Amino acid sequence: MKRIFEIFTNGLVKENPLLILMIGLCSSLAVTTSVANGIGMGLALTFVLTASEVVISLFKKLIPTSVRIPIFIIVIAAFTTIIDYVLQAYFQGLSKAMGVFIPLIVVNCIIMGRAEGFASKESLGAVVADGLGMGLGYTWVLIGISLIREILGNGSILDVALFGDNFTPILFFALPAGGFFVFALFISLGLLIKSIQAKGPVQRDKAGCC
Repeated sequence: MKRIFEIFTNGLVKENPLLILMIGLCSSLAVTTSVANGIGMGLALTFVLTASEVVISLFKKLIPTSVRIPIFIIVIAAFTTIIDYVLQAYFQGLSKAMGVFIPLIVVNCIIMGRAEGFASKESLGAVVADGLGMGLGYTWVLIGISLIREILGNGSILDVALFGDNFTPILFFALPAGGFFVFALFISLGLLIKSIQAKGPVQRDKAGCC
């Protein structure tokens, strides 16, 4: 149980796919112009990642090594299609806003990397923890970036205006350059947290001084 918990928490900060591993960046920066998009993309990827890892883990002994990559892609594509259809059916606005980036989950480096490097080798419990941890780690970063960009770039959260008519949006944050800037701040924060965790608690000498 302790190992399962460690695997789950690794994806949140220590091995966060965006801040630490720095994979799957293209779609991440493209959809973070609003909080709704960030939430939608994060949850969609979490579902596809976790479900794909579970299926691959269950059938890993039956998958021939020579064709494992095509089979992984088929599994990932199946779950991506499911989430794409669900969004089109029940969340049309969100589906249109994210556009091609939902189908592109199929080739997201995070999912393929975890399928090849983790799900194909680990037990069911471990891959569920890994999928949820990595997915939620991805999601909270997207929401954080989206929150800053939407507030500063549009003066709103979830399309609800926060300021009066006198507020002038900072258009820089609504543009791709603003996304890179905010993302760089999050990377710096992630590295700072990782550095503090690595150092551990401050040791005191016999006199009680630091």
